[in-house]
Amino acid sequence: MSYPDSKETVELIKKLVMIPSPSGNTDKVITYVEEFLTGMEVETTRNRKGGLIATLPGKDEDRHRMLTAHVDTLGAMVKEIKPSGRLKLDLIGGYKYNAIEGEYCEIETAEGSAFTGTILMHQTSVHVYKDAGKADRNQDNMEVRIDEKVRSEKDVRALGIQVGDFVSLNPRVEVLPNGFIKSRHLDDKASVGILLQLIKQVKEEKIEVPYTTHFLISNNEEIGYGGNSNITPETVEYLAVDMGAMGDGQQTDEYTASICVKDASGPYHLGLRKNLTELAEKNGIGYKLDIYPYYGSDASAAIRAGHDIVHGLVGPGIDSSHAYERTHITSIEETTKLLYHYLQSELVL
Repeated sequence: MSYPDSKETVELIKKLVMIPSPSGNTDKVITYVEEFLTGMEVETTRNRKGGLIATLPGKDEDRHRMLTAHVDTLGAMVKEIKPSGRLKLDLIGGYKYNAIEGEYCEIETAEGSAFTGTILMHQTSVHVYKDAGKADRNQDNMEVRIDEKVRSEKDVRALGIQVGDFVSLNPRVEVLPNGFIKSRHLDDKASVGILLQLIKQVKEEKIEVPYTTHFLISNNEEIGYGGNSNITPETVEYLAVDMGAMGDGQQTDEYTASICVKDASGPYHLGLRKNLTELAEKNGIGYKLDIYPYYGSDASAAIRAGHDIVHGLVGPGIDSSHAYERTHITSIEETTKLLYHYLQSELVL
């Protein structure tokens, strides 16, 4: 038995995180994934929301599975062009301003031009502002310093920058020799990389999956509705592949697969959770069961939308979620192994 090469998976993750894709502006990364899959002659379609669905025919065509991971990320939009020539932001996704202070960013205009900048406190200079360290990190105090000669709103508008332009965060991806992967947007591009590598292995090794299996690469998860549509009536099981959250009181770590038993939406399906843990135990796969208190997934969005499915959530453990994240290659490997066996397992119903 062989699993997808984890080093290849990490290289793919690096490529994915480097493609700007804040929720609402994901066409470039969806196109990249689409070309990756069509190059292997995998059937793909786009939904009207801009997400991508890949399908692997299975032995049983009457009952289907769906796995999902999302390529949309946290980001922002230009809220206001200030008289000083700096930009006020409106955040996209659930994170705090303190998580992006000092971060490099890119502003993409509606015409497709891109400008770089830095997200800073207005009161950054300690030589000028007495309260530089105490001022609230919020929309009023934080702004984008554009890397152009702009001194006024007029100068900024002359560049083509307008209210509503998307702002993406520099991922600063780095892979260390000891196996750690540091980057923004490992949520959830680490999972997307894992699924793409699994699809590649199934195609190259001509592995027959027991049920027709769809892979939804969703593009609106960070704003709550990415995976709530385009689920075929034949779909019985729906497994979201998304990051495991770490912190005080959590079991999840950076070295195993995290299986979520409950999040803010409520418990996940007990039968599917048991199937995942049994597969892990049987195949010597490292895993942790956990509850994510302030979390929702594409699977919970699908349940809320009224789909009659068995739903679950599993993924690599990610430290410092929605900030400068980190995981380890062993978590990528253990999650890959678990999903490899899940794809070839029996349905729980």
